[in-house]
Amino acid sequence: MAGRGPLAGVRVVELAHVMAGPVCGLMLADMGAEVIKVEKPEGDDSRRMVPPVIGGESAAYMMMNRNKRGVMLDLKDPDDRAALERLIDGADILIENYRLGTMEKLGLGYETLKARNPGLIYVEISGFGRTGPYADRGGFDLIAQGMSGLMSITGEGHGRPPVKVGAPVTDITAGILAAMGALAAYAHRLKTGEGQRVDTSLFEAGIVHTYWQSAIAFATGAAPGPLGSAHPLNAPYQAFETADGWITVGAANQRNWERLCAILDAGDLLSDPRFASNADRMAHLDALETALTARFRTRTTADWLAACAAGGVPAGPVLDVAEMHADPQARARGMVATVEHPTAGRVSALGLPVKFSATPGVEPAPAPRLGEHTEAVLAAAGVRIPREA
Repeated sequence: MAGRGPLAGVRVVELAHVMAGPVCGLMLADMGAEVIKVEKPEGDDSRRMVPPVIGGESAAYMMMNRNKRGVMLDLKDPDDRAALERLIDGADILIENYRLGTMEKLGLGYETLKARNPGLIYVEISGFGRTGPYADRGGFDLIAQGMSGLMSITGEGHGRPPVKVGAPVTDITAGILAAMGALAAYAHRLKTGEGQRVDTSLFEAGIVHTYWQSAIAFATGAAPGPLGSAHPLNAPYQAFETADGWITVGAANQRNWERLCAILDAGDLLSDPRFASNADRMAHLDALETALTARFRTRTTADWLAACAAGGVPAGPVLDVAEMHADPQARARGMVATVEHPTAGRVSALGLPVKFSATPGVEPAPAPRLGEHTEAVLAAAGVRIPREA
């Protein structure tokens, strides 16, 4: 795992569980950092997020923790906590996603660790951030999606129940933001030698997904609602039902609208004053959707995809997750990787979504078994914990 990727030589201690923190560690590990995942004796909670299992191992845990080394420590035990402190002394980055005050109670707060390791980059991921009136609240993706506005803009339309984005987008985005912040802080440290705290949250991760809707609300004073698959600023830009499925069409600018009308043989729509400009189309979005759906239902998805490709209009099929895994572009981009796990066997995983010309990411290695590398990692740090036989 070490020695390849743009972050080769960077050491990370991950004191994080389930998703947001482990996403941060995963991003850094895939780019070559040595990530030491420290788990409690019962292991990361995602080890118990089953089914499904593969060879007795949690599929969820294996997905989020590849390319990491696994250490098991009981942080309530003084010897284990002292061992962790030694690991952190040699770390560049620490990732934690505990509730407010937990790390301080363990003697592992930022100020304490900074005194030991002034260059440490201390990454905190929480539900709502470490400041503000909600700082002491726990947070989950569902809660963050609701409070960030995401659930108010997701779904089929006004008057329908609020809908969560299918993926845990605030968990994943918070992990990516934390990785970005950690690398920005690392760049600062390379210039100055100074470490710092990096603080982000699921709440903020949800908020950044509302850029367009926030722009509308700031400008108009009115909060936009859900539009199904449609876009809040451009039309047509959504999914349409075909004779045998669904197709997404991005005819969001005037030239592509004209091209789409030619593909559909819809001169009547092109001359309709309700659809003359993007502003007109947005003002009559329901009528536009009805008119276009009637046409798209006359042919198959494959027919329309071929016609749109020939006519220069961006379009795509609506794939399920398994179909996405099999898609030749996903395969060509290395987004489906294979990992050999010592107990689960050959396991598929998602690949690194960023490509580097000079420093490619590491070859995927399996997620650690609970405590798999404890002895080796601690020995390398000069630590030996006496254990009862």
